[in-house]
Amino acid sequence: VQLQASGGGLVQAGGSLRLSCAASGRTFSRYYMGWFRQAPGKEREFVASISWTGGNTYYSDSVKGRFTISRDNAKNMVYLQMNSLKPEDTAIYYCASDRESWAAGRRSEVQWYAYWGQGTLVTVSS
Repeated sequence: VQLQASGGGLVQAGGSLRLSCAASGRTFSRYYMGWFRQAPGKEREFVASISWTGGNTYYSDSVKGRFTISRDNAKNMVYLQMNSLKPEDTAIYYCASDRESWAAGRRSEVQWYAYWGQGTLVTVSS
């Protein structure tokens, strides 16, 4: 299984970015997908997750209302639209694929994910 994240960059506070993650190597539509982030000196933290159909989405409190996760099962892609970015959103962002097919629930813990992309850096300047 391979995950390739892209779309990071430098943006001013209040701006927007759209992250993309291309998946291959397994039946994409059977698995939850998640976005996590890790800032320097901090642990990796949950950002958002999306169920295998895309019908259920979950967010951390810190990004709720600003970020939107979506997926296109026909293209094996998952996206993270980030609006109203803040300097505290600066981090490396990772996409991840669940270890279990047909999972349910929030799936917000790192332990639930078996495969990870290489990360894409998002820097928000003040």
